[in-house]
This record gives sequence, structure tokens and C-alpha cells, in this order.
Amino acid sequence: MAIVGTLTRVEVKSGNEALIVQALQEAFSIVQQEHATTTWVAFRQEPSVFNVFDVFSDEAGRQAYYQARWPQLQTRASQLFVEGSLAIEKVDILLAKLPE
Repeated sequence: MAIVGTLTRVEVKSGNEALIVQALQEAFSIVQQEHATTTWVAFRQEPSVFNVFDVFSDEAGRQAYYQARWPQLQTRASQLFVEGSLAIEKVDILLAKLPE
């Protein structure tokens, strides 16, 4: 069972919503190839607030994902995101119902 995850939240600057949706679609195709990422869910919380919830099989998988994605997010942050809105939080999965 997957035991760790991340929750990423970002608010995008007005007019960049379609760009974020496109970036998430591209990220989804990449994540499908990652074996350590067992669950990946992108969702919109508000018109300009987007989230990604990831679940990993172990801490090493979470760290590898974080180290690969954080630089990419940082380079886009000033152009696309509301200042200070990008947050990535580590979470520990206590209980889960996942597809088999």
C-alpha cells in the first residue's frame, strides 16, 4: 500500500487558467510512466486555484518526484502564479480506498 504523498496548491494569475490545465495534461502523461507514483489526481478548487494530490509507494519515490518537479514549478512561478501561492506539502497516508 502507498504510504506517503504530497499536496500541491497554486493560485494562477488571471488569464493563465488554460495554460495550467494544459500543463496538468502534459504532467499526467509523464506521471503515468512513473512507477513510484501510485495515485495522481489534479483538481480545480476555485476558478484560479489548482491542486495536485500524489501518492507514492515510499519516501524515496516522493523525494524523486519532488526533486524533479520543484525546479520546473519554480521557473514558471513568477510568470503564471500569484506571488506566494505555490505550496507543496508532504502528507502521510493513514487510510485509503484505492482502485485495485
